[in-house]
Amino acid sequence: MSVPARFRAFRIHEENRVHRAGIEDIGLDDLTPGDLVIRVAHSSVNYKDALAGTGKGRILKRFPLVGGIDVAGHVVASSDARFREGDAVLCVGAWLSETRDGGYAQFARLEADATVPLPCGLDLREAMILGTAGFTAGLALLRMEENHQTPAAGPIAVTGASGGVGMLAIAILARAGYAVHAVSGKPEHAAFLAHLGARRVIPRHEFPLGQRPLENATWAGAIDTVGGAMLTGLTRTTLPCANIAVCGLAGGHELATTVMPLILRGVSLLGIASTSPPQSQRLAVWERLAGPWKPAMLDAICTRSVDLDGLPAVFEAMLAGQSFGRTLVTL
Repeated sequence: MSVPARFRAFRIHEENRVHRAGIEDIGLDDLTPGDLVIRVAHSSVNYKDALAGTGKGRILKRFPLVGGIDVAGHVVASSDARFREGDAVLCVGAWLSETRDGGYAQFARLEADATVPLPCGLDLREAMILGTAGFTAGLALLRMEENHQTPAAGPIAVTGASGGVGMLAIAILARAGYAVHAVSGKPEHAAFLAHLGARRVIPRHEFPLGQRPLENATWAGAIDTVGGAMLTGLTRTTLPCANIAVCGLAGGHELATTVMPLILRGVSLLGIASTSPPQSQRLAVWERLAGPWKPAMLDAICTRSVDLDGLPAVFEAMLAGQSFGRTLVTL
């Protein structure tokens, strides 16, 4: 199909440190260059998108840019032999809405090296319910299993369990056969987290942070979206040879701990950088998310669907702590 001369996009500007964002009609030449042109079917809303879209976080490295760190759709044109017109593809992270135009537009340009063919077992809508949040949780589990994590070793703690990454981590771990202990500061969501697959839901105020370098060991591993004191507590309370996948800092960016868990229990801290992993890891994670790790309750996790016009209200609700579950953006 041909690309229209003008199409709708949610575009973010900053001039003289004044933020401005909204719907505009733009053309293909307004987008950052790329190997692929795709007609966008869906995107999603992440906390990072809300910060960028409202100007309340320093996310964009250049202006103007189309927002949206996730995108999925069909190839309209390709200069890369790996992709042909009509192919269903997805892209998450990859500096979208940071240095490159993102997914909040009817058409997008993507780099072929960061684009993934839609794997069998997922449709475009499901891929964007997962989005960066699901990919991050999946990448965390991939890294843990590469470092010999197994369900038989014991339960996995998931912190920030009521957030997008946390909820999807619970569902993915449960599908992969792990016993999940969810840590959440929102007791009203405990039943839902259990429904997703958490065998135990621990209120945040009951989480054993401890004081000593080594406390009684409970968990065989963890996916931590919180950082700060919560991550410190995890280092003290994980079992020998545990893996702690670190992928968030909602509770703080500092880590006050000792080397004792690392050298006496063999605990491994695994940094999860979902923006720009090797393409081999992207492909491996998405193949698993479409197959043995595919969450059983994606429709329940997707609690809202909006179009471009609905983005500002979603951003404000998310930053005010009033959102729950994943928000799908349908173009």
